[in-house]
Amino acid sequence: MDPRGAVAVGIDFGTLSGRAVVVRVADGAELASAVHPYRHAVVERQLPGGGPTLPPDWALQVPADWVEVLTTAVPKAVAAAGVDPSAVIGVATDFTACTVLPTLADGTPLCELPELADRPHAYPKLWKHHSAQGQADRITAVAEQRGEAWLARYGGRISSEWEFAKALQLLEEDPDTYARTERWVEAADWIVWKLCGTYVRNACTAGYKGIRQDGRYPDAEYLAALDPRFADFVTDKLEHPIGELGARAGGLTAEAAAWTGLPEGVAVAVGNVDAHVTVPAAQAVEPGRMVAIMGTSTCHVMVSDQLGEVPGMCGVVDGGILPGLWGYEAGQSGVGDIFGWFVDTSVPPEYHRRAEERGIDVHALLTELAAEQAVGEHGLVALDWHSGNRSVLVDHELSAVVVGQTLATRPEHTYRALLEATAFGTRVIIESFEAAGVPVTELIVAGGLLKNALLMQIYSDVCNLPLSIIGSEQGPALGSAIHAAVAAGAYPDVVAAAAAMGSVHRAAYRPDPERAAAYDALYEEYRRLHDHFGRGEGPGGNDVLHRLRRIRREAVAR
Repeated sequence: MDPRGAVAVGIDFGTLSGRAVVVRVADGAELASAVHPYRHAVVERQLPGGGPTLPPDWALQVPADWVEVLTTAVPKAVAAAGVDPSAVIGVATDFTACTVLPTLADGTPLCELPELADRPHAYPKLWKHHSAQGQADRITAVAEQRGEAWLARYGGRISSEWEFAKALQLLEEDPDTYARTERWVEAADWIVWKLCGTYVRNACTAGYKGIRQDGRYPDAEYLAALDPRFADFVTDKLEHPIGELGARAGGLTAEAAAWTGLPEGVAVAVGNVDAHVTVPAAQAVEPGRMVAIMGTSTCHVMVSDQLGEVPGMCGVVDGGILPGLWGYEAGQSGVGDIFGWFVDTSVPPEYHRRAEERGIDVHALLTELAAEQAVGEHGLVALDWHSGNRSVLVDHELSAVVVGQTLATRPEHTYRALLEATAFGTRVIIESFEAAGVPVTELIVAGGLLKNALLMQIYSDVCNLPLSIIGSEQGPALGSAIHAAVAAGAYPDVVAAAAAMGSVHRAAYRPDPERAAAYDALYEEYRRLHDHFGRGEGPGGNDVLHRLRRIRREAVAR
């Protein structure tokens, strides 16, 4: 197919909003975009219809909000691009993960059934729903006891964010809703189902979030060891045909065509994850190039022709990012969320007034003040665990720590320490990969946080690596558009499409030797705290963060 004049639509479903981008297939030029905030955002306190306060660590969403992205953002983006809808040859989507929901066999979300609208477990559980930690711990412990070979492919720990932990929590806390569940569906696949009428599980989420390795899920005997009622979970609710990334899932249905304003039958690509789909957009299709997609959280992804077992990684999956290569994933559960929390809760009114007088936001003011400090001047070290630790400890019961505060500590000092803490967390991940024989030679950043130049330089200095930045502000959506072009037949594969449509600025930041050496000393302190508080019950460890979490739960329950 001659791609000249053709366009593709990439749709990125994030934590708080969905974004549609119209991209020229010939060269990846982004013609227009549109954003639609989710009406219900993240449901953390109370269901949309009211009722009791949700327990701590819950995070739900409303599927109708996702459909509104299709009916609102897509037509707006196409209109803003000034292209005829007939020029659109493909549509592809990406989603936060693991965001998962229970449905009927036809895809109807259980939360849309009137009799279940007041049941929290009937709603989609967002990626940062962390209240299934107990189930995740048991999934890991039973796998260790039984010597399950697949456990090493997930760094030795299964996360509370993933499909099995959330499903087991559903079974144990609301068995009636579990019994009504006919399909346990990743949101990444559900939205494709809504677009083309065909349910296809994508290879990415099935592998990373669904514990599918070498063509198999955990067997019934293992599942029964977790809970006898869970033995048939895979065969009854989860297992479904797998779609290769970049493949065509189907054609746009008449209903979806009416929603989006696009022609019926347009190619719809197999679903994908927001982080993983960014790899081709950043032209990181060769081994050694780690992409950090930095937003509310950070996901670290890269491809390799070698299979390695990295302790604490989220997973390694054959074809999980690009067909024919091993795809690796690690991550940090809180990054931008941490900076946002600090500004919202811990900055005095004086700073807000100063920022307002200058016409900038508080983040920009704090960044300016932080940039004036020498490395170590604030005398602080922080642990970036405000949302727990995804990698390499895989423990969402952990919480944050700031060490070194005095009466002289100012907000800009703590702010810089939090920026540095997230960079230290990334360095732990990189070092874990390299120790396992999976080298990282370049760090490429995508996502909303790359606009903070101080943060980017801190990452380059802390990790002592050249830091490249993606050439697009819409990395996931551009990556989805690349997959849409492949699904439509404009390119033979994702690598070829990435060469034509992707964009990256190599070595936009380089480490400063003096600052890198100064950060080595601070990083050693970070590692001491990391192991002391994060490895709890081991020699020299302290389990206080887990004890505090239990005390909190008990207090809330009273």
